[in-house]
Amino acid sequence: MWERLLQTESRTTIGDADAFGRVAVVYGGLSPEREISLLTGEAVLAALQDKGVDAHGVDAGIDLLEVLGIGRFDRVWIALHGRGGEDGSLQGALELMGLSYTGSGVQGSALAMDKYRSKLLMIGCGLPTPAFRVLAGAADLDGLADELGFPLAIKPVCEGSSLGMAKVTDAADLEAAYELACRHDDCVIAELWLDGGEYTTGILQGEALPIIRIETPRSYYDYEAKYFSDSTRYHCPAGLSAEQELRFRKMSLQVFADIGAEGWGRVDFVLDDRGEPQILEINTVPGMTSHSLVPMAAAQQGIDFAELCWRILETSFIARQPAGGGHA
Repeated sequence: MWERLLQTESRTTIGDADAFGRVAVVYGGLSPEREISLLTGEAVLAALQDKGVDAHGVDAGIDLLEVLGIGRFDRVWIALHGRGGEDGSLQGALELMGLSYTGSGVQGSALAMDKYRSKLLMIGCGLPTPAFRVLAGAADLDGLADELGFPLAIKPVCEGSSLGMAKVTDAADLEAAYELACRHDDCVIAELWLDGGEYTTGILQGEALPIIRIETPRSYYDYEAKYFSDSTRYHCPAGLSAEQELRFRKMSLQVFADIGAEGWGRVDFVLDDRGEPQILEINTVPGMTSHSLVPMAAAQQGIDFAELCWRILETSFIARQPAGGGHA
């Protein structure tokens, strides 16, 4: 079902930096991913300025909307990771202000951020995702071993960058992993851990970029491995057959479209013991640091970092439903 031909987005090509107007690169923020957002925003800001864009950095505080209004910006390059920037809340506020912005809209951002509801949507669309169970309380830990087996990923539903997540291989460690996840979110899921290899597909303006295979000597691809460790290895080409590469890229485009995501982002998946993909999650504002995956995939496609930032800024021209719109 998910291999059906896609009707992808078309690119809006901007050839003149002046056409973007005054651009706010919004980064930092108040989420636990602030550290990475600062790195992303600073790199994007420098790249856009080097390309001649009238870009200005804005560290998002509680007065963000006031700052954006006073600054008389024409559009926003969203470089905020996690809650407050990637979950639809900022997107909705910008629409009410009449400000164009990069990437996914309110619906796609909110659904992609919510691991539970995005998995429900995947299942409803016939897309593959690892078996899981919602944990409403510590009592729900009973029976997990019989239902899902081990190892398991215990993770908060609305958090990114593997924050609050733990890999559990024994029932004795379940309670501690659940308590860790609960510090980040009231809703927690247990998901079957698959060891067939971790992969990611960057999405840019309706195109699936070359797939990257990720290897880490750590127990899993955690926060340190994602952003700081020099021992993490990235393979692009990913070592897949031509048929697998094409099929998995189509799958990534399909789930990106089905979730309502737009413009740019990333789809993460693992392989099961049959070598078949199982989708983990969709990221609508991926990192743009020295260790980030979308820039690596874009480079394999011949798109350097500055050009990638420009093309992401082009996504701010996506036509969106006006705030308060709908059928009469």
